[in-house]
Amino acid sequence: MSKIAESELIINARGAVYHLDLRPDEIANTVITVGDPDRVKEVSKHFDSIEVRSQHREFITHTGYVGKKRLTVLSSGIGPDNIDIVINELDALANIDFETRTIKPQLKPLNIIRIGTSGSLQEDIPVDNFVASTHGLGIDNLLNFYRHEQNEEEKLLLQSFVTHTQLHGQVGHPYISGAAASLLKNFVSGFHQGITVTCPGFYGPQGRILRLGIQNPNLINRLTDFRFGQHRITNFEMETSAIYGLGKLLGHHCLAINAIVANRVRKEFSKDGKAAVENLIKKFITIFADSI
Repeated sequence: MSKIAESELIINARGAVYHLDLRPDEIANTVITVGDPDRVKEVSKHFDSIEVRSQHREFITHTGYVGKKRLTVLSSGIGPDNIDIVINELDALANIDFETRTIKPQLKPLNIIRIGTSGSLQEDIPVDNFVASTHGLGIDNLLNFYRHEQNEEEKLLLQSFVTHTQLHGQVGHPYISGAAASLLKNFVSGFHQGITVTCPGFYGPQGRILRLGIQNPNLINRLTDFRFGQHRITNFEMETSAIYGLGKLLGHHCLAINAIVANRVRKEFSKDGKAAVENLIKKFITIFADSI
């Protein structure tokens, strides 16, 4: 098997992967990703013990135990470009031998779960509620840099989505990937479920208008109104489709759960988003301890 060149997989002097500055033994098989570096400690304070604390750039990592179960929480920073780094480097930590620079003969799937914040696109999903994403639908273009294929149902859904939203020629072709059923089944009670759209930015890409005009001023309404069979778009943010898309290609089990801090239909924002996130974290820790 051919070696991966030093320029392609960068390993630092302590034997850690370049951006995350982690060694293979410093991550658990279940990894929580959070966008905000300050949120790492808000998750790890619920651990019974912490054995690894690491920080490099915006990537902060704590690995420890909840009961006898090992768990890592890692800050990704914001956006699909950061997710490209995080998912590829997590996979390298799990599935590439750093000594030989070769892919391991037995690949290990990770559980990768995003705990984040998001904006609701449905009136009946109010602020401070939780959403578990059945699919990540990307208008961020990241997965189009990789070899990937959509099944026939996904192709039809995407064709309907592009026609309905009138995104022809405005962005790279959208893509869609599903959540891991093995994880999603644990996040039913107390969660809304639906498609999460991932955008490459917070303002114009999510239909916000400050001083700049936008190409598609009706985007919010079109996302809210979109239906394909039993599917509807529940929310949007900046990471889920990238996690689902790359994770699926690499054989990992991925899920995104989000606290709703804004309702774009009602024009409302949470009065205490921090409390909503804390409630979501506590709910996740309970589910992890019991079921994952």
